[in-house]
Amino acid sequence: MKLVQLDIERLEPSSSNKSTYVLLLREIGGDRKLPIVIGPCNAGSIAIYLESNSNPERPLTHDVIKSITNNFNITISRVVIHTLTEGVFHASFFCFMDGDEEIEIDARTSDAIAIAIRMGCSIFTYNDILQEAGIILTDNLPNYKDEDTEELEETKDILSTLSLGQLKKQMKEAINDENYEKASELRDEINKRKEK
Repeated sequence: MKLVQLDIERLEPSSSNKSTYVLLLREIGGDRKLPIVIGPCNAGSIAIYLESNSNPERPLTHDVIKSITNNFNITISRVVIHTLTEGVFHASFFCFMDGDEEIEIDARTSDAIAIAIRMGCSIFTYNDILQEAGIILTDNLPNYKDEDTEELEETKDILSTLSLGQLKKQMKEAINDENYEKASELRDEINKRKEK
């Protein structure tokens, strides 16, 4: 399977859930973006490093991991987001010690990325995951606004942050709740992504 390298584009509060954040990764050499929903603790750990590029006064968990790897001559070579199951991403980081055989260590995606930015190593995912969960953001929105278009744009913004798995899950819930208007919006977003 083909690996695609990613870079961090931005981290922002989620518009659909105030207690979570969206980490937006962009495909290097392409237009696709991979939105990953993460909790506030790891969002804070990532934000501190992205904004200041320096260590906090007291080390956070990811800083401690960096210190351990440096002191024991462990090299983290890359992070790979390898699986998407029911809207949840799974990742591993790959490391080796003193030229030994490389080993793979399972990690939460947000932890793996927080470690990757501290270690300066590359982040990858597989092309099929990017095809399923990736989005292409466009700025082709109308210049005028009224209540209907504002509400429509807010809905589109929220839907664009969700993975294909999350969209399917929400569509099933909307049908079960007999909220057919929401279900049709979700269906349209799913079909739009499948056509790309």
